[in-house]
Amino acid sequence: MSPTVNVKGSDSGAARILGSGTSGIAELLLFHPVDTIAKRLMSNKSKVSLATISPIIFKEHAAAPLGRRLLSLFPGLGYAAGYKVTQRVYKYGGQPWFNDILNKNYKDGFTNAFGERKGKMVMQATAGSLTGIGEVVLLPLDALKIKRQVNPEAFRGRGVVRIFMEEGTTLYRGWGWTMARNAPGSFALFGASAMTKEYMFGIQDYHKATWGQNFVASIAGAVASITVAAPLDTIKTRIQNANFESKVSGMTVIKELLKNEGPGALFKGLTPKILVVGPKLVFSYTLAQSLIPLFSKYV
Repeated sequence: MSPTVNVKGSDSGAARILGSGTSGIAELLLFHPVDTIAKRLMSNKSKVSLATISPIIFKEHAAAPLGRRLLSLFPGLGYAAGYKVTQRVYKYGGQPWFNDILNKNYKDGFTNAFGERKGKMVMQATAGSLTGIGEVVLLPLDALKIKRQVNPEAFRGRGVVRIFMEEGTTLYRGWGWTMARNAPGSFALFGASAMTKEYMFGIQDYHKATWGQNFVASIAGAVASITVAAPLDTIKTRIQNANFESKVSGMTVIKELLKNEGPGALFKGLTPKILVVGPKLVFSYTLAQSLIPLFSKYV
């Protein structure tokens, strides 16, 4: 018997879309420059020092006036908007839907395997993992955003429609590594958040968490997610920021990285990511968790 997928959750679909979409827009406006810096640091293959940090971050605008340097951190904003808002709607709005399906069809299995309390948390984490795997459908927008941020020469003056027509499946390069990164990363994000609410705050109904409780839970989830996904994220980023005609594989990237930079390079940019990418994940996740129940009162 196939599982029931047409389930009604505690929040409406419209509330989930509005809440997660609003969080995505707010995150984009505040944190796009931070994302650009993190991607450029991860894509850099040379040694980072005080003398090289500015050219790595600002590229050809390293010697430009401050205003122009800051504007250079907003490349690919259009692609970023399309990707980020869609991603947040799917991730924060989709995870509750997957959780509703698991709760409807497999709750007894999780309860028998882990107990009622832990089963609920593992179900939240598993729903997050399933959401992360499905996120691969958004990979072309992510690839275009990353190339615009770290390798704009790859566009060669072409528009997005022309790129989609000419490159086709090339835009899905690294899809396997993306799924391998997203599955444990999203599992950690939603799992650590649920664990924090359950054990630190003793919350039974996660929808009733206060803004402050959502904030603390989001910090735990973000740090866990970024750390777990860091090695695969570095590999994925290097595959995606290459020129379109490049056919480099993930295993080739790993071999070259380990040979030339050592295993520590798999975690290159982890500290900056936790310090600067972490807050945007905390911000958007906290906002989504707070706004979705709020919108559900009206739609």
